Amino acid sequence: MEGTEVANKDATMGRHLARRLVEIGITDIFTVPGDFNLTLLDHLIAEPRLKNIGCCNELNAGYAADGYARTRGAAACVVTFTVGGLSVINAIAGANSENLPVICIVGGPNSNDFGTNRILHHTIGIPDFSQELRCFQTVTCYQVKQSNLGRVGSINGSG
Repeated sequence: MEGTEVANKDATMGRHLARRLVEIGITDIFTVPGDFNLTLLDHLIAEPRLKNIGCCNELNAGYAADGYARTRGAAACVVTFTVGGLSVINAIAGANSENLPVICIVGGPNSNDFGTNRILHHTIGIPDFSQELRCFQTVTCYQVKQSNLGRVGSINGSG
């Protein structure tokens, strides 16, 4: 393991994700920045082989990723928690129905906020932060909840 990213004390999930996106042929990511994805975007933008394409809104980012996947083979979009995820979901559902490999990455609240029974901004007004994930489970083939952006590992998937 010596010399690999996992052995590197500076390894982060964001850097790992950026490298993996490039490895599958993605060179452009379609993004809408928001409070809950800024740290991740910093890591993705730091990857010199990825170009950030800022979009006006989440639905546009999703449809841009759909078109990119049709021409390039795979695509990714990045949006923020709930308000962004629920906005992009129509494009992601459409891509899934066409069997297009579109990766939708949605930022989320700090892991310290889970279980606090607090209502956060960008939510639908309830302290249940899993509502958005449940929506994606109905229109995508696989979902992953990453519990700590700073560490590689700790991934919970379903699908």
